[in-house]
Amino acid sequence: MALDQSFVGRTYPPTAPYEVGREKIREFAEAVGDTNPAYTDPEISRAYGHADVIAPPTFVFSITFRAAGQVVEDPQLGLDYSRVVHGDQKFAYTRPVRAGDRLTVTSTIEAIKSMAGNDILDIRGEVHDESGEHVVTAWTKLVARAAEEV
Repeated sequence: MALDQSFVGRTYPPTAPYEVGREKIREFAEAVGDTNPAYTDPEISRAYGHADVIAPPTFVFSITFRAAGQVVEDPQLGLDYSRVVHGDQKFAYTRPVRAGDRLTVTSTIEAIKSMAGNDILDIRGEVHDESGEHVVTAWTKLVARAAEEV
């Protein structure tokens, strides 16, 4: 059953602040195999003009995907998450994520499409720091595969 188009434009409340830690950044960089020293060495990050270590560009996915859970779990939307695969991801940064940031995410459903029985859901996550300044916008595309006919 196709998702309801009336949900396009729906915005969910901002998440509780997520405090970005140096160790989380280091663990993430290690997990993705990125050895850029700006992710682990505060002195090198400062030499690049940052107050502390910065996070790899895809680090914010873990925060924005968790925030998109508000959309996914909305019972009125009726998304069958057991049929969902991750379709695409993109980011537009105002500045890098830094250790010490306290970030909130506000999720909005940008589009809902149906193709070949599959539902495609585009979610935009606006990430702001505790002063309200924009840090990054993340777009997540989820594809709910069509139910198999019996």
